[in-house]
Parts: sequence; C-alpha cells; structure tokens
Amino acid sequence: MAGCRGMWQHGYMAKRPRDPNQLAKLIVDIATGETQDSISDSKRHPSKRRMGGSKGGKARAKRLTKEQRRTIAHDAARARWNEK
Repeated sequence: MAGCRGMWQHGYMAKRPRDPNQLAKLIVDIATGETQDSISDSKRHPSKRRMGGSKGGKARAKRLTKEQRRTIAHDAARARWNEK
C-alpha cells in the first residue's frame, strides 16, 4: 500500500466516502448494480502520469550546450556547499 491511506483507499481504487453510512450505501449500490465502481484512467495506468516528467530532463540536457551544463552544475554544487 502506497503511503498512509485508509483501509479502502489503495492507489488504484476510487476515493471512498469517509462517513460510514455513506460508505455502506455505496457498497450496497455497487453490490446491487445500481452504480458502478469507478476508477479513473490515471489510476489504472499510473505510468502515463509520469511520462512527461521522465522526458523533461533528457530533452533539456540535449538542448543545453556543454558550457551551460557546466555552469548549472557549478552553481548547484556551490549552493549545496554554501548551505552549511
């Protein structure tokens, strides 16, 4: 189970009501077929959500020149060592 979610709220499940009476009604409605248990596509396929972030750094590195990358790395190292 990812993170500290409730018993019924796994990463791939739809969000459930916190009120016990509303939760009971939802469970009965799902069991009798009155409503469907809905899970969004982003929760079914979490890899699609991360796709943009994993491409960003590589695309930026291709676009920068060697000198620009060096300057960025130098500034980052200086900021890390000056924090203390």
